[in-house]
Amino acid sequence: MNPAIDELGAEEIWKEPVDRLLSRLGTSAAGLDAAEVQSRLKTFGPNDAAVVKRSPLWIQFLSRFRNPLVIILLVASGLSAATGDIASFLIVVSIVTISMTIDFVQEVRAQSAVEALRRSVAVQATVRRGGASLSVPIDQFVPGDVVELIAGDLVPADSRLLESRDLFINQALLTGEPYPAEKQCSNAPSGAENPAGASNAVFAGTSVISGTATIVVCRTGSKTALGHLATSLAEKPPATAFAVGVHRFGLLIMRLTILMVLFVLVVNISFHRPVLESLMFALALAVGLTPELLPMIVTVTLARSALEMSKRKVIVKRLTAIHDLGAMNVLCTDKTGTLTEATIKLMRAIDGRGAESKAVFANAYINSQFETGMKSPLDQAILSADPFDMAGWKKIDEVPFDFERRRVSVLVEHGAERRLIVKGAPEDLLRLSGRYEDADGKVLPLDPETRQSFEATLDELGAQGFRALGVASRVVDASRATAAISDESDLVFSGFAVFLDPPKASAGTTIQAMTAAGISVKVLTGDNELVTRHVFTEIGVPVVEVLTGDALTNLSDEALLGRLPRVNLFCRVNPQQKLRILLALKRLGNVVGFMGDGINDAPALHVADVGISVDGAADVARAAADLILLEHDLSVVRDAVVCGRSTVQNVSKYVLMGSSSNFGNMFSMAGAALILPFLPMLPIQILLNNLLYDISEIAIPFDQVDEEAIAGPVKWDVKFIERFMLVFGPISSVFDFLTFYVLLYLFGAGETLFQTGWFIESITTQVLVVFAIRTRRPLFLSRPHLFLAAMAVGVIAVAMALPFLPVVGRWLGFVAPPPLFFAFLIGMTLAYLAIVEITKRIFYRAMSAAKG
Repeated sequence: MNPAIDELGAEEIWKEPVDRLLSRLGTSAAGLDAAEVQSRLKTFGPNDAAVVKRSPLWIQFLSRFRNPLVIILLVASGLSAATGDIASFLIVVSIVTISMTIDFVQEVRAQSAVEALRRSVAVQATVRRGGASLSVPIDQFVPGDVVELIAGDLVPADSRLLESRDLFINQALLTGEPYPAEKQCSNAPSGAENPAGASNAVFAGTSVISGTATIVVCRTGSKTALGHLATSLAEKPPATAFAVGVHRFGLLIMRLTILMVLFVLVVNISFHRPVLESLMFALALAVGLTPELLPMIVTVTLARSALEMSKRKVIVKRLTAIHDLGAMNVLCTDKTGTLTEATIKLMRAIDGRGAESKAVFANAYINSQFETGMKSPLDQAILSADPFDMAGWKKIDEVPFDFERRRVSVLVEHGAERRLIVKGAPEDLLRLSGRYEDADGKVLPLDPETRQSFEATLDELGAQGFRALGVASRVVDASRATAAISDESDLVFSGFAVFLDPPKASAGTTIQAMTAAGISVKVLTGDNELVTRHVFTEIGVPVVEVLTGDALTNLSDEALLGRLPRVNLFCRVNPQQKLRILLALKRLGNVVGFMGDGINDAPALHVADVGISVDGAADVARAAADLILLEHDLSVVRDAVVCGRSTVQNVSKYVLMGSSSNFGNMFSMAGAALILPFLPMLPIQILLNNLLYDISEIAIPFDQVDEEAIAGPVKWDVKFIERFMLVFGPISSVFDFLTFYVLLYLFGAGETLFQTGWFIESITTQVLVVFAIRTRRPLFLSRPHLFLAAMAVGVIAVAMALPFLPVVGRWLGFVAPPPLFFAFLIGMTLAYLAIVEITKRIFYRAMSAAKG
């Protein structure tokens, strides 16, 4: 490998002659061979400007012990061992290690599973390897790779053009310039004051709007212009409401824990209890009360949801998007493929009055055949309709399609004649035409009466559910070598290419189901109102109100906000108008999803709370999306929404349990520190209690969710969690104090029996309360997942058995309780669950009344 590759600066990419550049890169037009690619991958790393190099697994595992509380605890237990208590030291180290291992293994498995799903829909591009063209994920590209680009592709790396044809690049990510930049293969670039302005180079993160190109990769990963930008900004995406909520909850519990630990430590020391033992107890209490399992529960729950969604043909690229999906209450989508079958067929080629016209088909076919880049479904329908003899036709130039003009023009030559053939939005072509060609080939003036007649033909087609493209042309001077937008005037209107995209039978039912589930579906389409109204009628969905692109242009932002709640159909809207609609919906407080698959949909996919695309979409759309559908169907989105809502509910179960039990334990520990002449639990017992509780909660991500709990959008509500904690935490403490009284005054418990009895009672009530908290239904009317039930029963059985194990029980500081204690435990647990059930019903009724 040529070491000069690593020395390529930004200027060399576009200033150096192509032949010399290829030589420095050690490549050719045939590309690199497989062995060289692997060698360069090891040298340069993956082609990902945002890649974060992961530490080895053993370092990741050891990093779990960086928690200051855990470090101090281990040091204190080490000091305890130095004074002769080696058994306690070994037990503390074992419990901490087991707890960290369980957390680590669960999270690594979840992250690996999600990464595998992401790679299954990774953006790919066509690269030449050993003379053959292959489709390869762009993160596997290396300097020297030769890549082929078409419209809709992302540019994979900073590269030099080897070949290009009618190439226009969107460079807004690097330059902020919204208009496409034209690029051409040349050794003498224009606009080369800065790299992004060089006309003979393309850069990572930009996208191909139209045309084709062959490029040679010069710089990859963090060494690209995009990589330098990302490194200099070091900007993380804004946190979602879900992430912020989880973080706020963790900080709340942490603050309360620190206050309680300091209180308990001060009390124990003021009562002249052993300092080292008091410190160990306080630290164990801090570890036990800290919701250290929360990150793992969140990751595992989201990952399991991502795996479940993959079975339902949805690939999750951003895990936190699952929460946004569960909270989504507005979905904006295109018509094609969502409301229709996306099996577009050319039905007729007619003149302005509706008569069959061979000239219309010929012009449409020639335009579609010579149009460069990615063919639209309409182009494919034209080209597959009937064969057309292209002998003698030659392409001279092209004005590529863009979403502002909504048309494409090709300059062609046939014999001695040169002609500009234009295909696009019928309304615009009629406006740009001054003459028309009838079915017999006669050219006549396009007077107002005839224009009105043609518009009536177009309206009639739309009312019948047909889509139409306008076709027009004009003869130009035989010496004309280029085509420009200014040439698209004084056209001769040929007629309409008429298409049919049948409505999807299931679309109406799915939209009704989503509406019933609290999701408002709004259709944003470039088609005219008549065509889309016909589709709505066919699928049985009422059109509440329509807003066209022209009307939207004349609306102020405030007026748009006023109309948005009623409008469910937007017609003839362009990409910038889609963006404006989404931003306005978000401004109204909605959680907005957007479903799109075209080059023009990328900005809207970025702006939406949940960007949804399909596996066959343009690369730039798939790169911008959070979710990728393997099947273009609204019912798939509906299934994904159910998964998203269930996921948020399951994370909430752990948070509600953790908040109520931890808050209750804080009060209990504070009371115990004041009234007892000894520690209510040994440090190793607190840690063991925490470990067993964590093990029982591992099953929460697998739990079932009640249907009514996911009937509407589910949002993360920190205020609700705080209220829940303040209500249910003290209930737990009341039963703890009752246990204290029974142990001290009815059983006459000494230090060891008290600690044993409270350990068993604490773990039993903490674990079993999940069956009440996991549902808003009465306890016995909601069936938990078998795994959750088995883990809960298993953990309680282990806790009860430990005091009866001679060696283990003695090491842990337990003593076998009298049989009567277990009778009390059963009665007290049943009473506790009954009180929680009654309080739960009152609490939820009060919350509902407050909202109402």
